[in-house]
Amino acid sequence: MSKQHEAAPFIERLIFKNRIVVLLIFALLTVFFGYQAAQVRPDTSFEKMIPLKHPYIVNMLEHQNDLANLGNSIRIAVAIEDGDIFSTEYMETLKRINDEVFFLPGVDRSNLRSLWTPNVRWTEVTEYGFDGGPVANRPAYVTEDDLEQLRDNVLKSGEIGRLVANNFKSTIIEVPLQESYPNPDNQSEQIQLDYGEFSRQLEEQIRSEFQAENPNISIHIVGFAKKVGDLIEGIIKVLMFFGAALLITFVLLLIFTRCLKSSITTLVCSVIAVVWQLGLLRTLGFGLDPYSILVPFLVFAIGISHGVQIINGMAIEYATAEDANTAARRAFRALYIPGIVALISDAVGFVTLLLIEIEVIRELGIAASIGVGVIILTNLMLLPILMSYIGMSKRAVERNRVLASRPQRLWLGIAKFAHPTVAPISVVLAILAFAFGIYHGRNVAIGDLDPGAPELRPDSRYNLDNDFIISNYSTSSDVLVVMVSTPPEQCSAYETMEAIDQLEWRMVNLPGVQSAVSMVTVAKQVIMGNNEGSLKWQTLSRNQDNLNNAISRAPQGLFNASCSLAPVMLYLNDHKAETLERVTSAVEAFAEEHNTENLEFKLAAGNAGIEAATNAVIEKSQTKMLLTVYAVVIFMCLLTFRSIRAVLCIIVPLALTSVLANALMAFLGIGVKVATLPVIALGVGIGVDYGIYIYSRLESYLRQGLPLQEAYYETLKTTGKAVTFTGFTLAIGVATWIFSAIKFQADMGILLTFMFLWNMFGALWLLPALARFLIRPEKLRE
Repeated sequence: MSKQHEAAPFIERLIFKNRIVVLLIFALLTVFFGYQAAQVRPDTSFEKMIPLKHPYIVNMLEHQNDLANLGNSIRIAVAIEDGDIFSTEYMETLKRINDEVFFLPGVDRSNLRSLWTPNVRWTEVTEYGFDGGPVANRPAYVTEDDLEQLRDNVLKSGEIGRLVANNFKSTIIEVPLQESYPNPDNQSEQIQLDYGEFSRQLEEQIRSEFQAENPNISIHIVGFAKKVGDLIEGIIKVLMFFGAALLITFVLLLIFTRCLKSSITTLVCSVIAVVWQLGLLRTLGFGLDPYSILVPFLVFAIGISHGVQIINGMAIEYATAEDANTAARRAFRALYIPGIVALISDAVGFVTLLLIEIEVIRELGIAASIGVGVIILTNLMLLPILMSYIGMSKRAVERNRVLASRPQRLWLGIAKFAHPTVAPISVVLAILAFAFGIYHGRNVAIGDLDPGAPELRPDSRYNLDNDFIISNYSTSSDVLVVMVSTPPEQCSAYETMEAIDQLEWRMVNLPGVQSAVSMVTVAKQVIMGNNEGSLKWQTLSRNQDNLNNAISRAPQGLFNASCSLAPVMLYLNDHKAETLERVTSAVEAFAEEHNTENLEFKLAAGNAGIEAATNAVIEKSQTKMLLTVYAVVIFMCLLTFRSIRAVLCIIVPLALTSVLANALMAFLGIGVKVATLPVIALGVGIGVDYGIYIYSRLESYLRQGLPLQEAYYETLKTTGKAVTFTGFTLAIGVATWIFSAIKFQADMGILLTFMFLWNMFGALWLLPALARFLIRPEKLRE
């Protein structure tokens, strides 16, 4: 053992003296985690996607049993191309589809609604009083008389524009879902609803089967479960992007290293990191949801970036090393501290996602933190050990030696950023860029900015289905539900009904609200009907018996069995954050005026209510999360370099990237939402790696007595080359996401590509300029 090896740090001696044992442990763990990773399945649920602790969601879950069809549900529109719904062909098909849907696992069968279910009724006023019954009151519709009777019932039902299209060419089946349901084989056991499988059954047993059987029928399906199902289906195609990223990265590695052995080894270690991450997730009881499915891409890319630093360090050390083992040990010794600091900063930065009280984001943070922690082992430990046996090709070593011995124009040019004349210009440009980013970043919106499902492309199957329903029905697909709570048997009291009437009037006159529906709407119609249909009687009666009689005609869902809850459904133009904020603020103001001990207006259920709660949590959390991730990164850098000046050199370029990314989101119309919020933490966490690697090497040259510009030139020849390669590799890897069918993945691809490239550029350009003003080489040498 040489003196140099004996003087090595303890961790280096521990690892390299026991290489065989370490490799054996790694092999066994890889087999175990590989087995676990093979069992990872898509895992999502309605409750994971919503902020369960927000007051809106707490209220919704408290009354979820009384809010049939207003929570987790889907809508199936069955349309006929030629003809209308009043035909034997259509009604028979609708009946069969209704029966098929009824028996799908997870369907809340008691609250299913369609023309064929008994809870969809018609009502009319006759000279003898009220008359009514189920809309479909015949076992089959064959004769013209039967069909004419059906037409009359539909016209009297009040469902035109809701369950029945305005043009009578389609009807909707409303399908409420249960998050968990009893196991048919063991009633005491609950089965979790599998959204991927449920969506597949809808496609195969409903859409494909019936459209293939009758080309005159088309089926359109919307709702949370279908949207998540389509996302899961798109996730399967994401594997193609992983394959593309592997191929692109391998080619770039080969170009960078000119060594097949080291390129394959780096690739293998990064794939092992992904396997370990997936295996650990499975071992800890987690699955992959539509958002965390992207984390393995990032783990692979981060693994490559740190692996490249090791390979580059080995290539440099080979010039004076006796053998591959010595070169690997020297590379490890030079890079393990900045590498561990960078990766711990990444991991702790991702942990800040736990501050956001939405389970799907928290799980993404856990998955990313686990993956980055694994890279410390696979790419900072396993890779140098493997390379100590494999070594590098003579061609790669010779090429690196030749490059190191002659001036390199590219690095000489970039090193001028540290020049006393150029540095002030760079700082001024950075200040202008900060001002530009802050000014335009103010326009970035919270929440979704597009109609339908913004997680999917506008021309996706789901969004086309959503467009069909919006175009053919009067009621919007964006529903916000206000829950009016009273003591039992008091929901029909005049004071309650009058307050609901005032709320409806205020809401329908609010921009962004299309219409409002509640039991008051029905009661007014009934009272008018009881008075010969005179419009002057379309109002609320102060006689309690009249009110009780009026609401007895209300459809199911407009009040609960104990008459202690009466939902008010507000149909909105869209679910943009601006609309939701306006409506919820108006309802809260109304509630503050009218809430009493026996009457309470609560927000909010419906898809728009859930969206409003999610937006509120994201708006509240984004600043806290960003400040926390920066605080963590600053602390780690301060702990490592023991200098506020050094921390500023690393953090300022990172902050500039965050500010400009906000401006980019505003320009591209990308809102801050569940899909994009994690990008902020990911971009900061991964971006700090560049600054840490560059500054640590720059500081070592300054300690040797080199002037700043010369020290920076030497830094660029070594670490700078690897940082540049890493930036482009990371960016190219995530840039493939831009072509994904899943729009939120494409948005993440755009933002991460920008952040990876700009973090790299900022570290290469702004860090040396800041060092010119902040770093004092004489103090470092002391």
